[in-house]
Amino acid sequence: MFKIIKQNQKHFSMYMVLLLIFTAFGFMTDFVNFTPRNITNLVIQNSYILVLAIGMVLVIITGKIDLSVGATVAFTGAMAAIVYNATNGSMLLSLAACMLAGAAIGAFQGYWVAYLKVPAFIVTLAGMLGFRGLTYVLTSIKPVGLMDDEFKKVASGFIEPSFMDGKVLALVVGVVFLLIMVVMDIQNRRTRSRLGFDVLPMSLFIVKNVFISVIIFWLFYKFSMDRGIPNVIVIIGLLVIAFTFMMNNTVFGRSIYAIGGNAKSAKLSGINAERVEFYVFVIMGVMAAISGLIFTAYMNQAMPQAGNMFELDAISSVFIGGASATGGVGTIIGSVIGGLVMGVINNGMSLMNMGAEYQLVVKALVLLLAVWYDLQNNKKSA
Repeated sequence: MFKIIKQNQKHFSMYMVLLLIFTAFGFMTDFVNFTPRNITNLVIQNSYILVLAIGMVLVIITGKIDLSVGATVAFTGAMAAIVYNATNGSMLLSLAACMLAGAAIGAFQGYWVAYLKVPAFIVTLAGMLGFRGLTYVLTSIKPVGLMDDEFKKVASGFIEPSFMDGKVLALVVGVVFLLIMVVMDIQNRRTRSRLGFDVLPMSLFIVKNVFISVIIFWLFYKFSMDRGIPNVIVIIGLLVIAFTFMMNNTVFGRSIYAIGGNAKSAKLSGINAERVEFYVFVIMGVMAAISGLIFTAYMNQAMPQAGNMFELDAISSVFIGGASATGGVGTIIGSVIGGLVMGVINNGMSLMNMGAEYQLVVKALVLLLAVWYDLQNNKKSA
């Protein structure tokens, strides 16, 4: 039992870190950060980072890294805005162009990494420079305004069904979402138990799920006290459910873990490592495109400097969420929790009127501590 707890201490600690940081900022801001309006704004303002973190964790689990996501956000966001204006406000065509651009960028970089064996650090560093330059060309280094406010609703809009009040719907969706997450966790536990893997003792498993359920329901309760469910929460929720299922219940998802754990052993067991790595970068490109779409909608314009330092927040979110710097370890939920930790830190410092320069220093220290904590755990395990 103690061995299992030790193996999962990062998984447990990230929830405690989120709770402690949020509570600490509550005392320092007279609990302004606990208000429903602030909770809603916190989620909306960090939604594009949460989306990036979901894609980034796949890359980091394989033992790679992607430094180009910020530039990809800028390029795909500009592409979405330009297509939206050119097609007289067609959201569908704008979305398609944005997704295709992101997939193409991911495929381009994935081919260099997976098949040409160029280190991911170098490839994505080149991508960070190249796609930032292409964004400047695409926008002529000027903001691209949107023709109307419909696009803005992607990030700043709320679910407003005709059959139910939006605030009541927030409570219903919160219950449904937490039930789905708990059921998926139960199924994953049963699968691991059947295959002979270590699983948490039932008491700890129940405590973990109760804790997560309380957080989820509290979040949706706050939404119900404000303006209902933000559109971006629906997007993030669907992505979390889809990718959690993929990583836990599909051959592709297990292959990602296998490659990150030991690439040579994975290849010897019959896994096409090159193809898996290639598709991981394609997925990362698509996730960066979704993030670009959300950020453009949030700003109500596409800016050539958009996405600056987003890669720092995304990578920090993944490591804070329990992923290993050496690959093979990480979860979708953990990365989202890590993203929320970064968001709470940003939000708390903003409420305290701390300057941007101090915020950068704090985030740098958080990243260093997260990686150091991971390395210390690896040493103890060894």
